[in-house]
Amino acid sequence: MGVHSAAERVLAGLDPEQRSAVTAPAGPVCILAGAGTGKTRAVTSRIAHRALTGDIAGRHVLAVTFTARAAAEMRSRLTVLGVQGVQARTFHAAALRQVRYFAPRLLAGRAMPELLDSKVRVVTLAAAKVGLRADRAAARDLAGEIEWAKSSLVEPGEYVVAAAKALRETPYEPARVAEVFDAYERLKRGNGVIDFEDMLRAAVWGIEEHPDVAEQVRNQYRHFVVDEYQDVNPLQQRLLEAWLGGRDDLTVVGDASQTIYSFTGATSSYLVDFPRHHRGATVVRLVRDYRSTPQVVGLANAVISQARGAEARLRLELHGQRPPGPEPELRIFTDEPAEANAVAARCRALVAGGTPAREIAVLFRTNAQSEAYEKALTEAEVPYVLQGAERFFERPEVRQAMIALRAATRSVPGETPLRAAVVEGLAAVGWAPDAPPAGGVARERWEALAALVQLAEEYAATPDLLPIGEAAAVERQRGLADFTEELARRAAQQHVPTVEGVTLASLHSAKGLEWDAVFLVGLAEGTLPTTYAKTPEQVEEERRLLYVGITRAREWLWLSYATARSPGGRARRPSRFLPQLDRSGGGERAGAVPARRAERRRPQVVSCRICGATLLAGADRKLGRCPTCPSDLDEELYERLREWRQRVAGAQKVPAYVVFTDATLTALAERKPARTEDLVAIAGIGPRKVGLYGDTVLALVAGAAVDDVCPQKTFEI
Repeated sequence: MGVHSAAERVLAGLDPEQRSAVTAPAGPVCILAGAGTGKTRAVTSRIAHRALTGDIAGRHVLAVTFTARAAAEMRSRLTVLGVQGVQARTFHAAALRQVRYFAPRLLAGRAMPELLDSKVRVVTLAAAKVGLRADRAAARDLAGEIEWAKSSLVEPGEYVVAAAKALRETPYEPARVAEVFDAYERLKRGNGVIDFEDMLRAAVWGIEEHPDVAEQVRNQYRHFVVDEYQDVNPLQQRLLEAWLGGRDDLTVVGDASQTIYSFTGATSSYLVDFPRHHRGATVVRLVRDYRSTPQVVGLANAVISQARGAEARLRLELHGQRPPGPEPELRIFTDEPAEANAVAARCRALVAGGTPAREIAVLFRTNAQSEAYEKALTEAEVPYVLQGAERFFERPEVRQAMIALRAATRSVPGETPLRAAVVEGLAAVGWAPDAPPAGGVARERWEALAALVQLAEEYAATPDLLPIGEAAAVERQRGLADFTEELARRAAQQHVPTVEGVTLASLHSAKGLEWDAVFLVGLAEGTLPTTYAKTPEQVEEERRLLYVGITRAREWLWLSYATARSPGGRARRPSRFLPQLDRSGGGERAGAVPARRAERRRPQVVSCRICGATLLAGADRKLGRCPTCPSDLDEELYERLREWRQRVAGAQKVPAYVVFTDATLTALAERKPARTEDLVAIAGIGPRKVGLYGDTVLALVAGAAVDDVCPQKTFEI
């Protein structure tokens, strides 16, 4: 295949907006990519198209993102597109690689300091040195504050003022946090270790203070791509600017509506202000959503359309490209245990119906909400995996397995295939590939170790990457020793494998992932938005969290909240971010359901069955379509329904609209329900009217004459 045809093949199948992103001229390019709009395809196709047309060389491209999984996906797609040599890495991995490569030159022969895989232990010691007894949870909070400060380029002596300006919710008095921060830095230096922020700073220092290093790095990397640009923090931006060295061949990809990590120091300001800082930049908007059904997309648009603030300036209205799917459900429960039990029951039904457990996720605002769902899923014998609550590589069984695998490197023959070697090594911790427990915690542990076996298979099939500076690739068989090193690296970066089980995750840790079925739970005031969201900017970030959660769902979406935390507890209101659903016939606002009736109410978010837009007006919800979308009314059926309604109303001596409104009759004549479930799906037809008229209406829809189903008969209510 010639160069021209290969480049044309890259463009095949792209939508017009993606093609514009791919073929944009060299220089600053900003791709505003909504959820599910194919941003990875667009950006990898841009790299491939430029490489295949001779505009750039793959070895001169550095693409950075925020997860090792996303970087691996980029590399895989580029390989399929026929482009070699592109470096696709996380910010931390790229910095570590460069620091290690230049360490002999920068450190004058001294050994490179050891890299901490976690701050918690050192932070605990630092807290003790300044008179604070911090348990593991408090140490994690302190570590988070130190990470925020260092990512924001804030020194210990500047912390108190910076925290006040940023309205930080600090775990201790800011002055005490600053003391711990200072003691932490001194302990690190005394022990000859560095953390991940130090590594980024070292990479910046190496370029900014050493012209020879800057020249070599900038000669190696001439074209840059940054994914998830709305999540860049000041330290990462400074490293990017050091890499660029004043050049402007930069493509950034991001979505301001998915800015949810400001607590870590991330800021969308670099994305929002990109056109201002890069005059003449090309800006492309990707709005065709290929991930989610139009119903899910419509709800996401309805939620984010109310956004305010700087990020809202770049808000994208998505257009669903998939076939229609089920309407998102809004469920209300009396208390959180009832909510968790209902979610577990539905998860079990989904799995029994053929949905893989790994394609189901339960997402919540805080990790503390996880416990109720762990318990409910265990009792329902549904396997699950925690993501973002207890880190995968911190789980006891995973740590034991890694120790066992390291020991196995000394006993398993070197020529043993990697998968077989891993299975043999895991036998030491009691794991066997053909003996999964039925469910609950035991099944969760089994699935965690099974994920290591699957990871070994993937690792064995992936060739080694070039170290910087080498001219040719060297491929070799990867063995158990290599795999244990890979596990250690992944543990340091928290690059976790896929585990078979329903995913329990916080909304923050769900970013970048997607599932067939998603449960968004605990959507009550005080939880989402959290009570800690006090400023307008903080409240808007909470709204974006819900938006991110909604856009994780491909097809099936459940939203729920409980009117009280515990049985008999204080009543609470639904999240202000939920659309105000019309309650035809009941007059109750969403969330005002009496506790004794909460579980029986099953209101739904209704989308137009034609265009997928979210419907909020009562009449539109009944019709199941926007008033501007074309009607498919069966006029003959409509007239029979009207005649039947007139007879019933006359017999009952009530106005005709009491039986059914004109909008309901129109909806029946358009949607032609064939089952009771189809009747209930029409807004305004509840259990009472189904009991009174359901069989008769279904018979009329099926073709029965009015005289057959409704002789001169008196109806009693």
